[in-house]
Amino acid sequence: MTESVEKWGIFELALSGPADGNPFTEVSFGARFRHKNRVVEPDGFYDGDGVYRVRFMPDTEGEWHYETVSNVDELAGHRGSFTCVPPTTPGNHGPVQVHNIYHFAYADGTPHVSVGTTCYAWVHQGDALEEQTLETLKQAPFNKMRMCVFPKHYPFNANEPPLYPYVRGEDGQWDFQRFNPAFFQHFETRVGQLRDMGIEADIILFHPYDRWGFATMPPEADDLYLRYVVARLAAYRNVWWSMANEFDLMKSKHEADWDRFFRIVQESDPYQHLRSIHNCRRFYDHGKPWVTHTSVQHSDLARVPEWREAYRKPVVVDECRYEGNIEKMWGNITAQEMVHRFWLGTIGGGYVGHGETYLHPEDILWWSKGGVLHGESPARIAFLRRLLEEHAPEGLDPVSREGASKGEDYYLFYFGVAQPGRFLFTLPEAHQYRLDVIDTWNMTITPVEGTYSGTFMLELPSKPFHAVQARRVDS
Repeated sequence: MTESVEKWGIFELALSGPADGNPFTEVSFGARFRHKNRVVEPDGFYDGDGVYRVRFMPDTEGEWHYETVSNVDELAGHRGSFTCVPPTTPGNHGPVQVHNIYHFAYADGTPHVSVGTTCYAWVHQGDALEEQTLETLKQAPFNKMRMCVFPKHYPFNANEPPLYPYVRGEDGQWDFQRFNPAFFQHFETRVGQLRDMGIEADIILFHPYDRWGFATMPPEADDLYLRYVVARLAAYRNVWWSMANEFDLMKSKHEADWDRFFRIVQESDPYQHLRSIHNCRRFYDHGKPWVTHTSVQHSDLARVPEWREAYRKPVVVDECRYEGNIEKMWGNITAQEMVHRFWLGTIGGGYVGHGETYLHPEDILWWSKGGVLHGESPARIAFLRRLLEEHAPEGLDPVSREGASKGEDYYLFYFGVAQPGRFLFTLPEAHQYRLDVIDTWNMTITPVEGTYSGTFMLELPSKPFHAVQARRVDS
């Protein structure tokens, strides 16, 4: 009986092969998957103990045939087939892609309102804390998680991880030509768990906060690592690729290196998952063709329309500082300020990421290690996400300093720290709109009596952090 795999699921083939020498560098392995006249060729990878795997994410229903290719006879020429059937897993809409220039949608067309958070080193903390993080995410509003492959060395991050991505050589030094399959098996388990929760894994491939030597590997090791990670993880539909966290602080890497990394990932990934790179002070050129969307660190969310215009790509402010109380100025804004920045970025036509850095007696800060959330912003972020998914799931585009719209069907105005007692609105004269006054902190929506169109003055509460939505009601 022919095996069946759901659309955007994973077909995996495992074969036994040579374990001697260095299978990571000496054995090439992959497969050609064919549906009618289309051929997709994902790379395979060595998974330790003489086991070689190739993973494939089918995106077209029907019968697929495959044949393995290798420079080793015992791994070459294996043939078979399977049937790709419609998605059966709830929430399986395929990978996220860019939609309408500035926004996102899943492969089946379902809109994706990106509401991310950051837990850089959560997969390096051991099972107890990692499972607690997953439990927290079940109740949180986030549908994207920024997470590092390599462990992190930084304040509040002094612990050694349980597993490392490489094995040590006989001299006690890391062997950058030999991966540790147990590490990657653990990592991909966590990616799969996020997928099953409807959360995109924004995988950070490099970062500067390192005491092990992973940030300063030679170019040939960098390239081998990228191809290995893509071979293992690209078949997971919830993967996004981030070349780096704060790439401009990695002084051993140069602009040409980052260009090369993007090209390697782009060329190695059969599914063309989203690709970005995150800055500290200096932007990478997001206009380059291999960048699918911007991943910005900046505290001035009013600049989102500027970045949209400059790059004509989705703008994701993944780091706008963090809600918390640590001594670092990037990690001690109030919950109210975090929520304010989410609304500013939304009105600007972009997407904003959350992070939390409250002092903890065991240094378990969400932004790095996960655990539980202590702040007050997630509930308000959930409120905003619900509002957007109900009224503007395909995204908002800015129309003024205070306002954004979804065509002429829906308008959202946000006044931030201002507290107008009244405001002059302008809506299309050809349509009628019902208005609601929104308290973004107390999460209330108060209907305004009557319908409105054209230019009119509206009385407002004279309080900060309020918004007004206008919903078209004529057909």
